Amino acid sequence: MKLSVRPVRAAMRAPFVAGHGTVTERELLLVSLEAIDGETGYGEAAALESYDGVGTDEVGAALEACRPVLESYRDATPIADVLARCSEATVLPQALAAIDLALWDLAGRRTREPVWRLLGARQPPPVPVNWTIAAPDRSGAALQAAQARTAGFGTVKVKVAIGDDPGRLAAVRAFAGPQMAIRIDANGAWTAGEAAASLRALEPVGIELCEEPVSGVAAIRALWTARESEIPLALDESADDPDAFTRQAADAVCLKIARCGGISGTIDAAKRARAAGYEVYLASTLDGPLGIAGALHAAALIAPDRASGLATLGLFDERGDPFPPIRGAMPVPSGHGLGTRLPQWYGLTPG
Repeated sequence: MKLSVRPVRAAMRAPFVAGHGTVTERELLLVSLEAIDGETGYGEAAALESYDGVGTDEVGAALEACRPVLESYRDATPIADVLARCSEATVLPQALAAIDLALWDLAGRRTREPVWRLLGARQPPPVPVNWTIAAPDRSGAALQAAQARTAGFGTVKVKVAIGDDPGRLAAVRAFAGPQMAIRIDANGAWTAGEAAASLRALEPVGIELCEEPVSGVAAIRALWTARESEIPLALDESADDPDAFTRQAADAVCLKIARCGGISGTIDAAKRARAAGYEVYLASTLDGPLGIAGALHAAALIAPDRASGLATLGLFDERGDPFPPIRGAMPVPSGHGLGTRLPQWYGLTPG
């Protein structure tokens, strides 16, 4: 198989403000694998350095390390075998995710089947998703909450640890209405003391759960065990810690295609997480449509326990959204492979 890697820069519609920093432009790597018969599968590497400490250059080098492995394989080699060999060349999950997505896309294009069917899932229903509110001010957060309510979403996710959390969340509750589930995400920015105090202060708003209130599995487990607040906790960045699934450390875990090593790794992580006692749901790291499509196909088999954070393509400027949510849910792609016409989003001209 022939590997090609192309960098893509996509501007955000507005600055995306989170505890790990502010994102104004997203850099992705579009990956293609061309088989000997000329069929091509596409994937993406979605490293976000401010979030997970991995840069695009590192992922590019990791993909190059996999090139000899990929070129040595014949078309009929099982995906698991190819990934196992690639994992000997690199440990970066973002690189493995790109290869995994491209392999599944290639398999679907060859068989003229959607990936969810190749995974063994039945006809999947739409995946419930949350609306993401990243506005750092009250008025902006209130406006987005009202938009989410009008669009039929049942859950919104609000970034916290970015200033004026009580004021913004009160505004979100006022404009989202009493039935809306409000999820918060601190991206591990709070200290243990700040997290305990903040969760107690925000509890009257009515919070569905808090993602990554502090940094690290041990710290989250200690906060979860102390039970100083009734707000459920979820692992996010810490989900890739080897200790995350050996013993339960929170109520839920948020899994991401880029950090789990693709569709295959996400499905495996979901199985291990549920065996440890966690609820499971999915989200993106501001992925492009290939990453989002991969998560939707994985969701067809995983059946997330809570609304997933996959409705993020609308945050990009002038790119379009191949999977616009309908009443707070996203359909699983039904076209061949990961979905039809997705490479065009990255600027690739159909050939």
